[in-house]
Amino acid sequence: MNRVSGNNMHFLDLNDFDAKTLRDIVDNARRMKEARRGSPRGHREKDEPLKGKALALIFERPSTRTRVSFEMAMKQLGGEVIVLSANDMQLGRGETIADTARVLSRYVDGIMLRAARHSNLLDLARHASVPVINGLTDLSHPCQVMADILTLEEHKGPLSRQHVSWVGDGNNVAASWIHAVGVMGGKLTLGCPEPLHPTREVMSWAKAARADVSLMVSPEDAVKDADCVITDCWVSMHDKDGETRHNLLKPYQVNKALMSRAKPGAIFMHCLPAHRNEEVTDEVMDGPASVVFDEAENRLHIQKSILLHCLGGK
Repeated sequence: MNRVSGNNMHFLDLNDFDAKTLRDIVDNARRMKEARRGSPRGHREKDEPLKGKALALIFERPSTRTRVSFEMAMKQLGGEVIVLSANDMQLGRGETIADTARVLSRYVDGIMLRAARHSNLLDLARHASVPVINGLTDLSHPCQVMADILTLEEHKGPLSRQHVSWVGDGNNVAASWIHAVGVMGGKLTLGCPEPLHPTREVMSWAKAARADVSLMVSPEDAVKDADCVITDCWVSMHDKDGETRHNLLKPYQVNKALMSRAKPGAIFMHCLPAHRNEEVTDEVMDGPASVVFDEAENRLHIQKSILLHCLGGK
């Protein structure tokens, strides 16, 4: 991924950080989650560390979990949010992204962007004087994978001891998983059809980082001895070749037979939304191996930790 110089409190991609920083974010999320047990969902943290601060949430693409988790995270930390869609503003249309970044930096303390293109995120971060957080781009989804790591470790233990298998499209979430393993350790095996392999750039990064990342075509081989199996939908919002993708990915459906090739007790994760009985069967999605709703909940707790990392406290 292209790096952005300047504000070191941006949260753009996991390979921008060292292992200690990512570990601190995950561990702080876990502590805050444990401290909130039994509290009402809207309950604010006692010291409201982000009181008086405001976060702009910009959505070039629709969102459920990203919007709700960031909005609730900011409110629970005592801060405020302003939600903007692409139709609400001039981002990249009548006004340059650079000018939008400069203007918003005068109003708010941080910006979360769910971007149509990764280049939009980099442009915004390059010209903003406040922290910018990657809420998803076509190339990466670091906040999601941080929530995945929190979930994996709750159920299976430290990432560094886990074998994670990714099955299906080598997409933006897969890229962030490659970054995570390259920085924090663990083993990642990807089973993807050749036309949908992760980008050469991210695989070259993994090789240079000496990450324990393997790429293969067979989904059966990819999940062998895995502690965790992960997939994603076959057709994302930016994809135009739906029929071709369905044909390529049918053999990569996560079903009971495929899960049986993983380790006994392996868990199943999916970033959601799931297209049931396409990339994953109801039997797996609703079965004992599935932790997808723990994973969705953990978006809230990890967003809180990321916000504190980027915006600081009082």
